[in-house]
Amino acid sequence: MTEDKRVLLRFNDGAFQDPFFAQQMSDGTLKMFAYLLLLEDPEPPPFICIEEPENGLYHKLLEALAQEFRTHATGRKNAPQIFVTTHQPYFVDALSPKEVWVLEKGEDGYSRIHRVSELDDVKHLVDEGLPLGGLWYSDYLDAR
Repeated sequence: MTEDKRVLLRFNDGAFQDPFFAQQMSDGTLKMFAYLLLLEDPEPPPFICIEEPENGLYHKLLEALAQEFRTHATGRKNAPQIFVTTHQPYFVDALSPKEVWVLEKGEDGYSRIHRVSELDDVKHLVDEGLPLGGLWYSDYLDAR
């Protein structure tokens, strides 16, 4: 806390002798830190919605972030339910078909939702090692 009542975030890293401040870090690093801090809340809300966590993050961090969300949503009693929207296949690659739901707007203007695990072709392709995000990008997750 500064004299003028601002909160400064100071980070220490073993590779650096002196601490550094949030202003010296990338937006993506701060965003990842905020997600991890949210997940460590000792009294989390029962339902957490996160829209497009990929924005501002290095794409190779998305798998680790998805794993953190999964661990916190399934790893303890009274864990929050975590709902994530994404447009990033790298994030979807880290998920299983049971964890992915697709919302599509129909020609009638109404949205429809389906669970990817209900698509037999997708389950078989994932079992054979194809990444789920790649299948999504190739339109395999469409219910049509």
